[in-house]
Amino acid sequence: MTTTTPANAEDIRAARAEHTEMRDRDFAAKLGISEGQLVAAYCGAGVTRIAADPNAVFPRLADLGEVMALTRNESCVIEKVGTYSHYQSGEHACMVLTPEIDLRLFPRHFAHAFAVEREGKRGTSRSIQFFDAAGDAVHKVHLRETSNLDAWRALISDLAHEDQSDALAVVARTPPEGAKADPEKSETLRREWAEMTDTHQFMRLCSKLKMNRLGAYRIVGEPFARALPTDTVNTMLDAVRDQEIEVMIFVGNKGCIEIHGGPVRHLREMGPWQNILDPGFDLHLRLDHVAEVWAVNKPTKRGDAISYEAFDSDGSIIFQVFGRRTDENDSRPAWNAIVASLPSLEAEARAEVETA
Repeated sequence: MTTTTPANAEDIRAARAEHTEMRDRDFAAKLGISEGQLVAAYCGAGVTRIAADPNAVFPRLADLGEVMALTRNESCVIEKVGTYSHYQSGEHACMVLTPEIDLRLFPRHFAHAFAVEREGKRGTSRSIQFFDAAGDAVHKVHLRETSNLDAWRALISDLAHEDQSDALAVVARTPPEGAKADPEKSETLRREWAEMTDTHQFMRLCSKLKMNRLGAYRIVGEPFARALPTDTVNTMLDAVRDQEIEVMIFVGNKGCIEIHGGPVRHLREMGPWQNILDPGFDLHLRLDHVAEVWAVNKPTKRGDAISYEAFDSDGSIIFQVFGRRTDENDSRPAWNAIVASLPSLEAEARAEVETA
C-alpha cells in the first residue's frame, strides 16, 4: 500500500494564511493534500494529535456536555447538537445512542485523530476531528459555548499521542466500487429478499450473492426497488415538512453513519444546495450530485421498511430516509404514502415520450 507525505508543514501553513476564508476541506483539495494532512500541519500550533481508537475517545466525549456532531460524505453534511452519552463499543461497530446524537462507528476506519483549537473572527473554536488512513474526515465533534472546557483539557492531556509530528503520511483513497450485480442470480435475490425479516439481513444477502446495495436495486425489480427521478428529492422533503411527520435520515461515510430521528421543519435551497436548518439539526445536500434515486421495500417482522435512497454518479450512497416509529407516534404509514406517491422513473420517461 503506497503512502504519501505532503510538502512540509511550514509551506502548508504559509499557503493557508493566504486563503483563510476557505473551509479546510476545500483548501486541502486546492493544495492537493488531504484534510487530515492540513490539520496535522498545525500540530504544536493549536493542534494536538490524540488517540484515534473510538473506545479510548468516545466514552470521554460525554464529559464535554453539549456539542455538535458532524459527519459528511462528498455530497451531504449532517450536524446534530446533543451529548455523547450511551456509548456502546464493539469489535467491528460501535454506537452512540441518544435522542439527539445517534451514530454507528466502524473503528477500522479511524486512523488519525486531533484536538483542534483555533482563534477566529467569532472567537476560539475547539473540535475533535477523526480521519481515515487516506486523511479524509470520518467524524468531527465541535464544542459549543456551554461545553465543559475542563473536560476538554483533561481529554487532551490523557489521550495525547506520543507522536506530535506535523506531517501525516496517508494511503491512496480506495476508488468507489460502483454498482455490482450478477443478473444470473436475480431470481435468488428476489426469493431471499422476500424472505427477509430484518433490514440488517440485506447486506448479508448482498455479500452472499457478491453484489452491493446499488447493484441489487438495479436488478431486483418491483415491488422491492423502484427507480425514481432525481428531482423527487425536493418533492419528498417538502412533503415530510408539510405533513409534519417524523423520519430517520442516515448520512455517512465508510467510518461513520450519523442519524437524525425527528421532523424536518425548515428547508432553504441555495444554489446547488438543499439545506435543512432546524434547531439542533442541520443538513446540507448537493442536489446536483444526486445521480440515482430508489424507493426500496425491505420486509421485516414489524412490517415493510420503506426507504428513499440517493446515490452519486460513482454509485456511492449519499443519504437514506425512512419513516420513524416511536412509542408515541408511528409516522411510517404517512411516510410510506409519500414514497408511493412519487413517480417512477420509467413512468416519467413514458409520459415525456407521449407528450412530445
